[in-house]
Amino acid sequence: MHVPDGFINAPVSAAAGAVAAAAVAVSLRGARRELAGAGAGGGTGAERTAPLAGLVAAFIFAVQMLNFPVAAGTSGHLLGGALAAILVGPYTGVLCVSVVLLMQGVLFADGGLTALGINISDMALTTTVVAYGVFRLLVKVLPRTRRSVTVASFVAALLSVPAAAVCFTALYALGGTTDVPIGKVFTAMVGVHVLIGIGEAVITALTVGAVIAVRPDLVHGARGLTRPLELRTSPLAAAPAATPDRPAADRPAPVPAAVPAAPRRSARRLWLAGLAAALLCAGGLSYYASSSPDGLEKVAHDKGLDTKAEQHATADSPLADYSVKDIANPRLAGGLAGVIGVAATLAVGTGVFVVLRRRKAAGATAPAADAPAEQH
Repeated sequence: MHVPDGFINAPVSAAAGAVAAAAVAVSLRGARRELAGAGAGGGTGAERTAPLAGLVAAFIFAVQMLNFPVAAGTSGHLLGGALAAILVGPYTGVLCVSVVLLMQGVLFADGGLTALGINISDMALTTTVVAYGVFRLLVKVLPRTRRSVTVASFVAALLSVPAAAVCFTALYALGGTTDVPIGKVFTAMVGVHVLIGIGEAVITALTVGAVIAVRPDLVHGARGLTRPLELRTSPLAAAPAATPDRPAADRPAPVPAAVPAAPRRSARRLWLAGLAAALLCAGGLSYYASSSPDGLEKVAHDKGLDTKAEQHATADSPLADYSVKDIANPRLAGGLAGVIGVAATLAVGTGVFVVLRRRKAAGATAPAADAPAEQH
């Protein structure tokens, strides 16, 4: 659903850019809290979440290369807003998808540069807000189980895709550059993206379910499924027996037995597994993806929305169209481009989230350092 340049006029594109900038600014503040408060025990997993958030962005980039057929001559791909919001939180999720869209637009000429604000508003903001809202509503009414989280993930992802189609239709109604009846655009966009939403829901539910199965403590949407360790009174820690010198009334109350701290579980295996999956999708499986146009491309071609589409500003990029130029073998060219995209998205995403986490940590320690010493 990457909107190219020329589909929407300049004033609406500028307004969408302003909305996208505001959403990113708000998400930067919210992501600091999410990254600092991750993990089963509050901040205990914060140092692991920034790299995992970067991995989520890289994984979304990779899976977006896997177009799957949804109807005759039409394909779809993951949008990723629901997946990112459930795994790392809604604010961080907006940033994850925004990083992916930025990498795709700059490096691969996918999605217009003047339409970047439209794509962020549509594919990052709308999908994340709708998906996370539906997800939180469902987990409140469903039993607090891992299966319920997976089911809620499926429904949230399913609804997020047609919601993005509705958002595009609204933007097109405000600033479309071609004279096409908006009713036809709405019917075609929502109809095909309901089908694409099924694929999005399957991918999201499978991914969330797989992560929950091994590390539920690292899934933002699964917080509360695991109970924290509680201190309990141990019979071995009973009070001393009564003696003539120490009557029973004077005995001290039993002291709770010390419970050993839970061993710190490394997220390295999950991170490596996720990276391997992303590289496999982008570097290998993408060669077998459907070559049919995606939902927006198909609707634009059939309804004439693309008559004023403009050439991408980075059409001459050596990675344009997800293929490394000057490499004759299409499988090698596409696979190498996918690997480069995963690496670039991982590096940029992780860098952004590490900086955010460190700024949050610095802001939290500054007041304590500046506080005056207590007077005795």
